[in-house]
Amino acid sequence: MRDVIPEIARWRARGDSVATATIVGIAGASPRELGALLAVNQHGEFAGSLSGGCVDGAVGEEALAVLGSGTAKLLHYTANDGDPFSVGLTCGGELEVYVERIDDLFDEVAQAVSCEVSLALAVRLDPAGIGKRLIVDANGRRGTLGSAGLDYAVGAELEARTESGNVDRRHYGDRGEPLGTEAAIFVRTFGPRPRIVLAGAVDFARPLARLGTMLGYRVTVVDARSAFATRERFPDADEIVVMWPDMYLEANPLGVDALCVVLTHEEKFDIPLLLNALRSPAVYVGAMGSRSTHAKRMAQLRAAGVSETEIARLASPVGLDLGGRTPEETAISIAAEIVALRHNRSGRRLTRRLARLTSPRRNATGRAGAH
Repeated sequence: MRDVIPEIARWRARGDSVATATIVGIAGASPRELGALLAVNQHGEFAGSLSGGCVDGAVGEEALAVLGSGTAKLLHYTANDGDPFSVGLTCGGELEVYVERIDDLFDEVAQAVSCEVSLALAVRLDPAGIGKRLIVDANGRRGTLGSAGLDYAVGAELEARTESGNVDRRHYGDRGEPLGTEAAIFVRTFGPRPRIVLAGAVDFARPLARLGTMLGYRVTVVDARSAFATRERFPDADEIVVMWPDMYLEANPLGVDALCVVLTHEEKFDIPLLLNALRSPAVYVGAMGSRSTHAKRMAQLRAAGVSETEIARLASPVGLDLGGRTPEETAISIAAEIVALRHNRSGRRLTRRLARLTSPRRNATGRAGAH
């Protein structure tokens, strides 16, 4: 959703009407995840994608119809039946897509996402209440799902959800009964992006900062050398800090969803930094270096009192074995390892995978949860 919001904001700013289509149900294989968003304006311009193309055109036509009627609708797409002119999913799965014309409430959600403010949104999908919405944030609850009991039950659950990026579909009774089935509710939570700290403003960090942003992380580049840590060198980073990396982590501790990649190759930077990072709850700590550099680094960390359990958390040499040598190739290798960790996958070739290709997405902490 974050990648579509800037385009929607641009359309809204020039006065366009906009409809959004969101994947709210998946059965079988799907090229996109639950919560994926496609937006269409009154001129027929598209932003985002739901299927990689096989149903996007049909969804766009439905979205234009919703723009005209103002009435939200729930669409269902199944596998393509082989007719080249039919609308269907070539991957063989099924999708449910919720289409609505956006209003000021969406703008409020978009503003929260852009500012990285925590917010939860619930949308009702069943025919009796389709389109009714409830927002929960630090200011309380706004909107309604159709009854006080339903608002209370869903609102209480959303207030308990602190994990950003959670997407789910739940069923309740009309008055919020937990075992009911009448009310189908689609919920998603928003909040600050997980952090990735790149220690060392070296050439390898430049493409990695770009990839980190593309993958949805808030990217910080930190280096004590002011000549290296500049906006000109890192236009894609969210934050550029001129400071000793270990001192930066002391002042800005790594949380459970944070990642840290050490790219400096300098012992005076690496060891103090890794002492902090490996003892933090960060989900991923990686360090660049050759095998000999890695062996020397391990010896220094053990001599500094780092436990074997803590050392086992270190991805070093960092990245997957792709054989790349350039900064761009190396950045792809590191990003690929991060993506594999996020989804709890091995990183091996898909041709060797016997199980289904799609599975519930893992969040930055490694816990199961669709995005």
